[in-house]
Amino acid sequence: MSERGKEEKFILWLEEVTKDDVVLVGGKNANLGEMLRAGIPVPPGFAVTAYAYKYFLEKTGLAEKIYAMLHDLDVNDKKALDEVTGKIRKMIKETPMPPEIEESIRESYRKLAARLNIDVNILRVAVRSSATAEDMPEASFAGQQETYLNVYGEDSVVERVKDCWASLFTARATFYRVAQGIPHERALMSVTVQKMVNSRSAGVMFTLHPVTGDESVIVIESSWGLGEAVVGGKVTPDEWVVDKKTLEIKERKISKKNVAIVFNPEKGVNEKIELPNPKYPQFNPDAPSLSDEEVKRLAELGNLIEKHYGRAMDIEWAVDADLQFPQSVFIVQARPETVWSVRKAKAVEEKAAAVAGRMVVKLAEANIIVRGLPASPGVGAGVAKVIFDPHGKEAQEFKEGEILVTKMTDPDWVPLMKKSAAIVTDEGGMTSHAAIVSRELGIPCIVGTGDATQVIKSGMEVTVDGSKGVVYEGVVEELVKPKEEAVGVAAVGISPEQLLPLYPVTATKIYMNLGEPDAIEKYKDLPFDGIGLMRIEFIITDWVQYHPLYLIDQGKEQLFIDKLAEGIAKVAQAIYPRPIVVRFSDFKTNEYRGLKGGEKYEPEERNPMIGWRGVSRYIHPKYEPAFRLEVRAIRKVREEMGLTNVWVMLPFVRTTWEIEKALKIMEEEGLHRGKDFKVWAMAEVPSIAFLADVFAEYVDGFSIGSNDLTQLVLGADRDSGILAEMGYFDERDPAVLAAIRMIIEKAHSKGATVSICGQAPSVYPEIVEFLVETGIDSISVNPDAVIPTRRLVASIERKILLKRLDKLMNKINKLELY
Repeated sequence: MSERGKEEKFILWLEEVTKDDVVLVGGKNANLGEMLRAGIPVPPGFAVTAYAYKYFLEKTGLAEKIYAMLHDLDVNDKKALDEVTGKIRKMIKETPMPPEIEESIRESYRKLAARLNIDVNILRVAVRSSATAEDMPEASFAGQQETYLNVYGEDSVVERVKDCWASLFTARATFYRVAQGIPHERALMSVTVQKMVNSRSAGVMFTLHPVTGDESVIVIESSWGLGEAVVGGKVTPDEWVVDKKTLEIKERKISKKNVAIVFNPEKGVNEKIELPNPKYPQFNPDAPSLSDEEVKRLAELGNLIEKHYGRAMDIEWAVDADLQFPQSVFIVQARPETVWSVRKAKAVEEKAAAVAGRMVVKLAEANIIVRGLPASPGVGAGVAKVIFDPHGKEAQEFKEGEILVTKMTDPDWVPLMKKSAAIVTDEGGMTSHAAIVSRELGIPCIVGTGDATQVIKSGMEVTVDGSKGVVYEGVVEELVKPKEEAVGVAAVGISPEQLLPLYPVTATKIYMNLGEPDAIEKYKDLPFDGIGLMRIEFIITDWVQYHPLYLIDQGKEQLFIDKLAEGIAKVAQAIYPRPIVVRFSDFKTNEYRGLKGGEKYEPEERNPMIGWRGVSRYIHPKYEPAFRLEVRAIRKVREEMGLTNVWVMLPFVRTTWEIEKALKIMEEEGLHRGKDFKVWAMAEVPSIAFLADVFAEYVDGFSIGSNDLTQLVLGADRDSGILAEMGYFDERDPAVLAAIRMIIEKAHSKGATVSICGQAPSVYPEIVEFLVETGIDSISVNPDAVIPTRRLVASIERKILLKRLDKLMNKINKLELY
């Protein structure tokens, strides 16, 4: 087994597991591994991986039989459901386990006993199911599968592992998956095998005083035997109050403990016994149930757990009679303390409300504390939160409607950005990630401030004016005063098709850029002719979360396909029959590494912006399988869902030979260019400008990415705030305009259409005029720019027509003179 990679091991010890291994070992095991990594001692053990379960089904031939039985099952027919699931569980339990898996489990059980210096014949373990789908966002599997306690011996452990596997097909679990729309093939089963704590003493611990709310102390309650006696109130426990900083025992109260709860090995159950008891002479009812060193060790762990979770905690613990101190002290469960935490939160809210009342200021008196580039228009006001890690404690506590202040964003920040009332960054220019995403989400944003994270403090109330690029201290009354709401088109029953004629009709199509699928509900009634750019990176980051190659290695390809198709279909359905141009993924390597499981598959690049991205990934043997998943998702949307308004776009195209290879892969997956299925190429590398007429032989159209095109024509990093301030990064530069003109003219010479989806048309009216005059076929802009751009294009087209009419009249007049 040592030669196998982590993803192909039958067994993983809990200390080997991280939060990124949910697909391999399930949520329970992943959490246990994270606690161990944080230095929190949990009972030792190992995970039988989901790969072992999948291997068992495929090696024995059960997979084909089981999924065939479930294919036509009507889960609403209770009799049929019970009958089929019963047969499946019986098949799993009665089918011998492949010897390579069985021996791995037996060997690991023996190793666990050796690690603990316990006779393998008496080692008791808990065998718990840990379904790999249970922590996915669309469904909860809590309580759906089995847990077996006090299991002894190799034979029993092997049988209980199979029982856990079988529990994936109880009637309840099977019905639940169908109701949640989760394919049975997606739900795999990992199993935890973990030492049962032989509790000499057990109890609870609070990282504040549960009566007074004093946060400077830790309170420990303890009794003999299992913790059920303390938790269930069956005994008056011993109590210690420990100073949180010094670990000095400030108070102790030793009670008379008349009962204890212990495990009876003969009956196989827990039972209550009276104390004193000759079978348990160590349980002296009048003696302390913990030594001073055990009390201090528990207090240390209490501090560690509170720091790890960032709040006061209610903790269950146990001291194992089989082990020597300090290895004997285990944490059994940890959950947030509620009573005092709720009171504290309420007090903070009341204080914040009072501060908010005092911080309302007049515009004439408002103090500007930060200036930057106005990246996304609008005004947002609220409590500022300075956050540097999108996965850290501060990020977890970030609330809807707060102001996000950070150095710069990338795809990992999108969930926080969506909750923000406004966004302020230290770094970045008008085409940075923060600027582009905030414009698409319709959230006010200022970038390139230089020092916002230093000047603005968490908890300050601020007002962000994204149109002017300034941040005011306090809530500026005139800027945040509610405006009268316009009557929405949906409120008066006007469809998008009926709405379009109410705005100027243009020969140049006006498309809209979109990233986040949920945003379509907000923008679907705008007068646009289609979606000219839909980035699927938002779906992968927010809906899928895992690196596609990681999912492939785990046999979870369908998860990627289904979630991608779901996000695309949501938009395509909302705007049907208007077209939607879906751009295949264009993450850079550093962004791919940020996906769960991504570090294994992504190299470190010195300059990811011009590195392994776009089509160069799709045709590489290493990444090609992942690209095929994207293609299958498109095919699913078009063929299975009937949304034939979905087209595709290839990003960061460099050469014709790479397009040939990418198109061949698409054709192998059943996607062919045709009358109702168009393939576009992003025109953002100068090579396309030089050879647009040659590239036009392979695609139906181009979409100019003005951000990257400007970057590569001028050699100016688009994320450099310094260059942006100095005026280097400017889409209006003559060289950039010359490249755009070249693309349009060469593409049209071969009958290919040209669009533009970069930021330039959303920002510069003069570029819109240049594009229309040059004959571009469509312009795709951010949602906030759809209406003004349509009006601007209409006026430009009228101006062009008037010029042509004027020329014609001059010719006619000259003819009449003769």
